[in-house]
Amino acid sequence: MFANDPSKKISFTRCIRDGDLVIVYERHDTLKAVKVCEGSVLQNRFGVFKHSDWIGKPFGIKVFSNKGGFVYLLAPTPELWTLVLSHRTQILYIADISFVIMYLEIVPGCVVLESGTGSGSLTTSLARAVAPSGHVYTFDFHELRAASAREDFEKMGLSNLATVAVRDIQGKGFPDEYCGMADSVFLDLPQPWLAIPSAGKMLKQDGILCSFSPCVEQVQRSCETLKSNFTDIRTFEILLRTYEVQEGKLDNSQGEEGVPLGMRPCKRRQRSSEGSNVLENSTSTVVMARPCSEAKGHTGYLTFARLKCVS
Repeated sequence: MFANDPSKKISFTRCIRDGDLVIVYERHDTLKAVKVCEGSVLQNRFGVFKHSDWIGKPFGIKVFSNKGGFVYLLAPTPELWTLVLSHRTQILYIADISFVIMYLEIVPGCVVLESGTGSGSLTTSLARAVAPSGHVYTFDFHELRAASAREDFEKMGLSNLATVAVRDIQGKGFPDEYCGMADSVFLDLPQPWLAIPSAGKMLKQDGILCSFSPCVEQVQRSCETLKSNFTDIRTFEILLRTYEVQEGKLDNSQGEEGVPLGMRPCKRRQRSSEGSNVLENSTSTVVMARPCSEAKGHTGYLTFARLKCVS
């Protein structure tokens, strides 16, 4: 969670204030980002919600409308922001983002260079990872995209952690002022091999580069370019498999064949009026898990490489 106050501190416990950005959770598939304003209201299928009722309440609270409907007010974490941001470009999601931050070895105080900014999904997570003393310098060749990303970071209170600039990194490379300053470099470009030589100059000794590409042909060409100045070159594809866990009814009269795998049959016998034992036809509740039918597949390839140390 990012605080929007002048102290520029990250907080997980403070209350909602006028001007804050909150994530309104309406249902599991419906979230929206709302800026709190004293005299404003939020109107949806559950009724009318006054912003004035939100101020002073802690994040995570359940608030009610004039009709008795309710929503939850959540803190604007990078994970939630990724789900609600405007898709100006294709974005990276949580599985790829978490892997990138781990393999780039990003910790508080790091300096990270990123190109291109796109919708800013990754940038928000990078900013949290380097906080409070690090910084992310992100570049995009498209002026309107860069301006929109800058506005988003301002809303989230990230201006002190992320700087957005307009620059064609493929054509011009990174600015010379960052030479030898970066702990990590991230590339999300159509032709990343054109920017790799410049990225190598920006990295500190033993610094790490990551390139995200949707096509394996891009990976192959990037790896060929990386071999000259980088070592420990590795490529990964992140496939996320989600499971649905829910309660279901088990028919005990089905016997062994009707019992789900891993479940022991639950048979209860009772004595009938004739004195014989019979199987009681009854059902019991069990918890079942199965893979989601709409699992997301391939997003892209992540290629990591470490800058060779100069002896």
